[in-house]
Amino acid sequence: MKVLTLNTHSWMEEDIEKQVNVLAQTISVNDYDIISLQEVNQRRDAPEASLDPYFQSTIDQKSLHEDNFMYLLIQQLKKLGCFYYWSWVYNHIGYDIYHEGIGILSKTPIDTKSLLISRDDDPEDYRTRKVLIARTQYEQKEMMVVNGHFSWWISSDEGFSYEWHQLETELKKSCLPLLVMGDFNNSADISNEGYQLVLNSSLKLLDSYQQAKVREGEGTVEKPIDGWESNLGSIRIDYVFSQSDFEAQTYKILFDGKDIPKISDHLGIETSFSWSK
Repeated sequence: MKVLTLNTHSWMEEDIEKQVNVLAQTISVNDYDIISLQEVNQRRDAPEASLDPYFQSTIDQKSLHEDNFMYLLIQQLKKLGCFYYWSWVYNHIGYDIYHEGIGILSKTPIDTKSLLISRDDDPEDYRTRKVLIARTQYEQKEMMVVNGHFSWWISSDEGFSYEWHQLETELKKSCLPLLVMGDFNNSADISNEGYQLVLNSSLKLLDSYQQAKVREGEGTVEKPIDGWESNLGSIRIDYVFSQSDFEAQTYKILFDGKDIPKISDHLGIETSFSWSK
């Protein structure tokens, strides 16, 4: 099983056509089973899109617009002969003009729901955060995939910690094998409380970077960005975590300007897994 996660920073990059085309070509060539995307934006005032049956809505589904980044990506993938089931959840208003959300694409059918994990539920407040939870199958085995764009660490009961505990409580209700992906806004550091909170979770999650037998690259942010304005090096704040049902085979950084052009202020992570024996 091959998965990809990327904070797309969509509509904030200079060339949206290049961004969509490069991402679609990469997905087509690498034939990912599951893809999680964050900062999937659409203009608040854009016309509503017409969706096909591959789109899987949630109970509280916000309408998708014609300029929704995932919608544009799906159209390009279709031109390349790639068809994915997909879902998108709205989090909050970004930069006054966008609906900002997160999405999952899957080669196999998905049953999706959104979960509010923040204290705030006002879309006008950037601290409002939801995760997207999808049930699907790989090699005829059921599994669960979670995509999130979390807040920064504030304290033991605010920001990331609060959000993580809400998600953890929900995920404990299931016994399905689990992947949790996305932008965690906490760096992979032994002294980072947010990162340690995930590793010490009762969900018994494993960091694919640490577990992978073959690794190419590490960090996912290489310059100052929003929320990390003082960053001067390469840091890892995007992750693919898994339970022990999966064995991480490879971990690879993408969209770093080497083999594949940069298309976002984040780099992507490609991870391959096999079922544990």
